[in-house]
Amino acid sequence: MTKSVSRRAKLVLFPFQKNIGAKAGQTEDDYALYASYRPHVSGGFVGTLKVVRLTDARLLYPFEGADEIGPHPSRDAAKEAAIARGSEIIKADLLNPEL
Repeated sequence: MTKSVSRRAKLVLFPFQKNIGAKAGQTEDDYALYASYRPHVSGGFVGTLKVVRLTDARLLYPFEGADEIGPHPSRDAAKEAAIARGSEIIKADLLNPEL
């Protein structure tokens, strides 16, 4: 079976730094949280989220097997749920860094 290759652009945070070693974040400012929403097939909205640890450019969320954030009845509710999930992930990584 062949693997499909994604043609989407990759997010590159540090293009000139190769082989950055794993480094835990010290504060919430060491993380980037990108939250938004998209329409769901059921008519509601689901939150979209990307959490990146800036100290080593590690993508913490989404990961393979991550569940959807929603569906929610409104755009604002979906985005707020995504922000809440991102805050949980950041706090958990500060307590127990994934290195």
